[in-house]
Amino acid sequence: MRLTIEGARVIDPASQFDEITDLHIAAGHILALGAAPEGFSPNQRIDARGLIACPGLVDLNVSLREPGYSRKGSIASETRAAAAGGVTTLCCPPDSRPVLDTPAVAELILDRSQAAGNARVLPIGALTKGLEGEQLSELVALRDAGCVAFTQGLRPMGSNRILRRALEYAATFGLTIIFTPQDADLAEGGMAHEGPTASRLGLVGIPESAETVALARDLLLIEQTGVRAHFSGLTSARAMDMLADAQARGLPVTADVAAYQLLLCDEDLTGFSSQLHVMPPLRSADDRRALRQAVQSGVVQAIASHHQPHEAEAKRVPFAASAPGISSVEILLPLTMTLVADGLLEMPAALSRVTTGPAAALGLSAGQLSLGGAADITLFDPAQACEIGRNWLSRGANCPFIGKGAPVAVTHTLYGGKLVYQTHRPERRSNAAHDTTLSDWKEPWHGRIRLAWQITAGPGAGLPAGTGTCRPDRLVGTQRHSRPLWRGLRTQCDAAEPGKDQRADQPRAGAVVALRQFCGDPSVAA
Repeated sequence: MRLTIEGARVIDPASQFDEITDLHIAAGHILALGAAPEGFSPNQRIDARGLIACPGLVDLNVSLREPGYSRKGSIASETRAAAAGGVTTLCCPPDSRPVLDTPAVAELILDRSQAAGNARVLPIGALTKGLEGEQLSELVALRDAGCVAFTQGLRPMGSNRILRRALEYAATFGLTIIFTPQDADLAEGGMAHEGPTASRLGLVGIPESAETVALARDLLLIEQTGVRAHFSGLTSARAMDMLADAQARGLPVTADVAAYQLLLCDEDLTGFSSQLHVMPPLRSADDRRALRQAVQSGVVQAIASHHQPHEAEAKRVPFAASAPGISSVEILLPLTMTLVADGLLEMPAALSRVTTGPAAALGLSAGQLSLGGAADITLFDPAQACEIGRNWLSRGANCPFIGKGAPVAVTHTLYGGKLVYQTHRPERRSNAAHDTTLSDWKEPWHGRIRLAWQITAGPGAGLPAGTGTCRPDRLVGTQRHSRPLWRGLRTQCDAAEPGKDQRADQPRAGAVVALRQFCGDPSVAA
């Protein structure tokens, strides 16, 4: 298979490459950037003008629910969802049934993931047999079977002595250990962050010290044993300070945060929505602010989805009785891009947190675009807003963001040079009031502009001269007024969606101004 991606803005955080160019792919590998090699003739071309091409995303925590929990999800369904989110490499935790503590289970997962062919699945082995915290698993045999790291997750160890011996053994063989620090005694029975919100709602709280006490112990043992360590799903401001201090002292520690922890906090629990029941819990607004700052500074190198799909029945119960977890692998990129929209990170830095950062944390050969390397590539439209959940692929729909808007949309995902996901062209939809269709135009946004303009200027009004001479995604980030202009345009375009009850004489004033500016109306100053 020979394929050319034309005119994309190619961003590779690993090499700091950022140019509008072409990508040429052959036999599952990147053959060239820029001009095509002599004699190269592609079987397929992708028109990527206005799109961003980046390395396939690397997600360090995706529960596939197989084997043992097929009612919640499967390797086929969840890797398909991962591909829809631009994720081409993912790590799955060992909390399957049976637990991933033997080479046989690891081989089963790898065989089924290869059969699905949607993404590269890298299993994380159980540190102890059955995750019971007593006897070590066959760590070296698991490594040889394909496990890239080992963890106990939120399950406690039998004693600190056992934990120390496990870390010493792992250090001897150069194995990576993943910690999710939470003191079992301090967290017992809890389901929300200990604070005013939990008290007001009558929920049993989990104090910040449940994380920091366990983190302090883990950091001391890491320093003593020299084991390579990664911290997964940290949630508190104090933990960020402790992590930064450990890195400053030269400890070989990395960390990730769950994408939803950067957007939500315990104040969002007011409605008792079980969709927001996660473990570790959503912390305070101050903690969320500290997590975002740690991502910005690089103390936290990776953002992960912490994807946990559940069947509907697991969430159709009161908050306290519901199963914790959010289905989120499909929206890892949109959630990360909110940091760009908020001005917290530049685009290349944000992409590094979901590509090179997580790959480097576990020493994976992924998350970069290199000549001769695997053609794991994600294409997305930075200016195409989309509705989360409209084409949901995960078997678990337990996501509090469903129905909300996303700032970007993944359009294509290539895994090993194979196109494993691409968006479908929108169906032909008519709007009798305005006598036009969204599919009348080559690009979907053209039709939306026409509909929006007709609502603004009256049915049957023609588009001003010059409309469509530049795409909206070319505007974003290039003109001083482009971002509010595009936001206003999107608002008005959304109002023009067929089927919505809108009055032509009562449009939204700000959106009208933005729309007229975009369309080149000389009567409106930019």
